[in-house]
Amino acid sequence: MRQYELVERVQKYKPDANEALLNKAYVYAMQKHGQQKRASGDPYISHPLEVAAILTELHMDESTIAVALLHDTIEDTTATRAEIDELFGEEIGRLVEGLTKIKKLDLVSKKAKQAENLRKLLLAISDDVRVLLVKLADRLHNMRTMEHMPADKRARISEETMDIYAPLAGRMGMQDMREELENLSFRHINPEAFETVTRRLEELSERNEGLIKKIEDELRELLQAEGLKAAQVKGRQKKPYSVFRKMQSKSLSFEQLSDVWGFRIIVDDIPACYRALGIVHTRWRVVPGRFKDYISTPKQNDYQSIHTTIVGPSRQRIELQIRTRRMNDIAEYGIAAHSLYKDGEGKEGASADAALSPTSNAYSWLRRTIESLAEGDNPEEFLEHTKLELFQDQVFCFTPKGQLIA
Repeated sequence: MRQYELVERVQKYKPDANEALLNKAYVYAMQKHGQQKRASGDPYISHPLEVAAILTELHMDESTIAVALLHDTIEDTTATRAEIDELFGEEIGRLVEGLTKIKKLDLVSKKAKQAENLRKLLLAISDDVRVLLVKLADRLHNMRTMEHMPADKRARISEETMDIYAPLAGRMGMQDMREELENLSFRHINPEAFETVTRRLEELSERNEGLIKKIEDELRELLQAEGLKAAQVKGRQKKPYSVFRKMQSKSLSFEQLSDVWGFRIIVDDIPACYRALGIVHTRWRVVPGRFKDYISTPKQNDYQSIHTTIVGPSRQRIELQIRTRRMNDIAEYGIAAHSLYKDGEGKEGASADAALSPTSNAYSWLRRTIESLAEGDNPEEFLEHTKLELFQDQVFCFTPKGQLIA
C-alpha cells in the first residue's frame, strides 16, 4: 500500500485526519525497516502497512494508524522510545512501547509462566485499549501469512491465537476478527478437520448455488411489501471453525447440521427490528427454542440482535439475526465501533477516545479484570479467573505443582 493510499483510506471516514502525522509515520517506518525481509521474502515494511490497513477497516483514528506503522520499530530496528517521543509525541511513544513489551512475551510457554505472561499482556493493554486493537490487527496479519513459518512454530502460534487472542477479540465484541483468527488457527491446529469441513461446505454451496440469493430476495421483498422499505438482507455460509465447533459440542455429523446458513436483516431502528420479526414469524414457521432477544438484554460485550430460526422458503432451517445499523457496526467492529458513535452523535470518524468510553461493557470487563490483577491475586488464581471469563464453556484445574490442565 502506497503512502497516498493509506492517507486516502483514513480520510474517507475521517476527513479532518492529520495527514502530516500519517505521512511522517509512513516515511519513518519505511526508513527504519529499510532492507529487512519477512520469512516470506517480502520487504518487512509490508507487515506494518497491512496492520495499518486492517485498522483503517475498523475506522481507527490517525494516532492508532501511526502506532500500527511504528509498532515494530523499537523491537526490530535502531529506533528508541526517546526518538519516537520526540518525533511523534509521548502518547504514540507510550503505545509503541506497550506493544514492544507484549511482543517480548512468550505466551505459549510453561503453563505456570503462562499465567504471569497473560497478566503482563492485560496490564500492557490496560492503559489504552488501542494497544489491544493494534496487537489484534498485528496477530491477524501474522496469521494470514503463517504458511512461511516452520511447522512447529505455526502450531504454537495458532494455539496461542485460539487460546488468547481470538477470545479477547470476542470479548471486545469484534466478531469478524474473532472468526477469522479462529479459522486461520483451526487450519494449522487441526489441518485434517479443516480440509474435511471446508470441502463439505464447498460441495454444499455448489449443490445449493443460487439458494442464498433466492432467500435474500424473498426476505427483502416480503419486508418491503410490509412497509420496511430500507431493510437490508445479507446471507452467508458459516465459517469452517464455527461448523466444526457445533459438530463437536452437539455431537452431530455434518449431514445433521441444519443451520449452515445465516441471514442478517438490518433495519433503521429498534421498533423496526420487532416489526421485521413479526413479519417473518407470520410468514414462516418458527423452530421452537431457538429465539433469543439480545436487544432487550445485550451480551456482556455490547452485542445486540434478535436471533431466531425459521423453516424457510425452501423448507430448510435458516438462522436469522435482526438488528439496526448501529448494532451491526458494534457486532462487526466491537469496541472500535464506539469511536464511530461518540457521545451518541452517530458521527463517523470521532476520536478513538470514544473506544475508551465507559458506555462500552466490553471495556468495563477488561478494566474489572485488570483491577483484580492489580490487587495481586497469585498468577494461577488470576489465570483461572481470566480464562473462565474468556471461555465460559471450559473447565480448568491445577495440579499440586501449579500446572494448568484444561
